[in-house]
Amino acid sequence: MLKWSCTGRVFLCGERTGPGKGRAIWEAAVSLYEQDFWAWCRVQAQALRSGHLAGLDLVNLADEIEEAGQADENELLSRLEVLFIHLLKWRFQPARRGRSWRLSIAEQRRKIARRLERSPSLKYKLPGILVDAYGDAVLGAERETGLDASVFPAESPWTFEQIMDAAFLPEEGH
Repeated sequence: MLKWSCTGRVFLCGERTGPGKGRAIWEAAVSLYEQDFWAWCRVQAQALRSGHLAGLDLVNLADEIEEAGQADENELLSRLEVLFIHLLKWRFQPARRGRSWRLSIAEQRRKIARRLERSPSLKYKLPGILVDAYGDAVLGAERETGLDASVFPAESPWTFEQIMDAAFLPEEGH
């Protein structure tokens, strides 16, 4: 039997005596999810590690696992958007180029590469993510530069390989 305590209440997981006990344990886990997410995470991890599966909140656990994967995709999208914004600013505002833009471009490239190393299956989603990131970046570049969105290409003028190339910085007209 696995015991855990949160907010003064003791929950039991894996107890097999008495009718409906598993349902009560599951309901307690769901209640904990709604009341104290941090504690719920710890309880679910403890139950998984100890092999006490009866008390797992499977529905919410599955949702959280999917959301964790979605967070990786969202991070990749966000980093690509920032990279595209800085590349657009570099190309369309040459007089304002500076060290901070160059460093931001390098940082985003490094973090994008790291995210793809840690979650290689995201590479299969790259075509769609790149389209979304570039579209968002055009709006961001419009906001940050004061230039009209129509100044920027409707679609990314660069390949993924180009934007990830440490030596690549777009010049006017490229």
